[in-house]
Amino acid sequence: MLTKIPKGMKDVLPAESARWRAVEKECRQAALLAGYREIRTPVLEHTELFARSAGESSDVVRKEMYTFKDKGDRSVTLKPESTAGTVRAFLESGLYAQALPMKMYYINAPHFRYEAPQSGRLREHHQFGMECFGASQPSADAELIVLVVELLGKLGLENLSVRINSIGCPNCRPAYQQHFKEYLNARREKLCKSCQERMDINPMRTLDCKEAACKEELKDAPVMMDHLCDECRAHFEALKGYLEAAGIRYTVDPRIVRGLDYYTKTVFEIITDTPNGELTVCGGGRYDGLVEEIGGPSIPAVGFGMGIERVLMLLDQQNSQKLAVEDERPQVFVACLNQSLSKNAFLLMEQFRRAGLRADMDHQGRSLKAQFKYADKLGAQYVAVLGDDEVAKGVVKLRNMQARDEWESPLKTAPEDLKAHLEK
Repeated sequence: MLTKIPKGMKDVLPAESARWRAVEKECRQAALLAGYREIRTPVLEHTELFARSAGESSDVVRKEMYTFKDKGDRSVTLKPESTAGTVRAFLESGLYAQALPMKMYYINAPHFRYEAPQSGRLREHHQFGMECFGASQPSADAELIVLVVELLGKLGLENLSVRINSIGCPNCRPAYQQHFKEYLNARREKLCKSCQERMDINPMRTLDCKEAACKEELKDAPVMMDHLCDECRAHFEALKGYLEAAGIRYTVDPRIVRGLDYYTKTVFEIITDTPNGELTVCGGGRYDGLVEEIGGPSIPAVGFGMGIERVLMLLDQQNSQKLAVEDERPQVFVACLNQSLSKNAFLLMEQFRRAGLRADMDHQGRSLKAQFKYADKLGAQYVAVLGDDEVAKGVVKLRNMQARDEWESPLKTAPEDLKAHLEK
């Protein structure tokens, strides 16, 4: 067990990390261009926060959270999502008293859900997300949808579709839920056990069921779209107008309800086709009542979350070449003829690094031939060779590992000389 990772967890090994950073870099750039600033919240929060935000009826709270008692006998939870923690920080730090809208993003934030591992979604998964507080207009909803569509396209994902829905507000949703519950009650015995539980707690959750039998029973179910109040309908129509103006194709999907109780009005998902069916890449929506529910003033908000693992998996599946992965190979490897020159090699390596070059050397006492083999395995572009004659003359031999040509450079100027060659 000591050398086996727990189920649903995954190591990100050095060979993979560069791709993660490439995705994160594009995410940060997209967020900054839109005026969003980074927030980092703790991985551990009081359990009550998620019970109040996600809703005690949600599958997340009822079945999926990693919850335990700390040494002070307080119930704490590894965060299953980041919106609630961002709202808590927004209130606790008094950010609501600053100029609104307040725009924040988080990235590479680990989330924990005890659920069956899915394609590109493990029990520990990482998200890029954006949250906008204080913006009531549908333009804020549209801004996020357009941003994430363009971001995913820039990363190299293909076959994307935008699906939107409105799930109403506290004014119009109760009447619909009652009507829908009556529809479900007539079909209770034909629904799965989970849907039977959901229909008594939050009937709209049944629309998200993946069971084929439930999908069949619900195909003609009444939809929230037909029961929207004037305000919600106007908001949704305006959202569609913004998306159309931005050239974003979308589909209205009345089955999108999202898995958390705090959503109001707009909900959306970005979907892609895979050989194994459709996968959700990103999901979000509006949560105008959440800030108040947690104990703050009435402040509207909208946001989304996007799984980093799933994005990387899809990029692999689609063989995308657009992702600009940073080259981590050494630009120069310092080799020495014998161990008596290892200190000279060490100092030269440090000179290269101070000049801003990726540099490495041998730390195992290898022969010169073995050092060259090791440098080749590392993918080093150049090898700087120090022998007794070179040290005596105050020079170093610089060998291009691809072209196999070499030249001498004064030790004092070797870093600058090599940088000039690399820039050619």
